[in-house]
Amino acid sequence: MEKKKGTYLKYAIGEIVLVVIGILIALSINNWNEQKKNEQTIIIALKEVQHNLLLDIEASQENVNDFMKLNTLLKKIFDSKNPWTSDDYKNKKVSRYN
Repeated sequence: MEKKKGTYLKYAIGEIVLVVIGILIALSINNWNEQKKNEQTIIIALKEVQHNLLLDIEASQENVNDFMKLNTLLKKIFDSKNPWTSDDYKNKKVSRYN
C-alpha cells in the first residue's frame, strides 16, 4: 500500500510539474504575441506621424516661400537708395511680390 502511495505521489507531482510547464509556455507565447501586436501598432502610428510630418513640411514650405517673397519686398520698400512709395503701388509699377 505504501509503495502504491509513493508511486501515485510521484505521478501526481510529475503531472503538476508538466501542467505548470505547459502554463508557463502558453504564457510566454501569449506575451510574445502581445508584444508583436504592440510593435505593429507602434509601427503604424510612427508611419502616420511620418506622413503627417511630411504633409506639414510641404505646407510650411509654401508659407516659407511667401515670407521670403514678402521679406524681399520689404527690403525693396525700405531700401534707402531707391525706396518704393505708395504712388508706385497706386500706379501699379510694382507687383505684390516683385
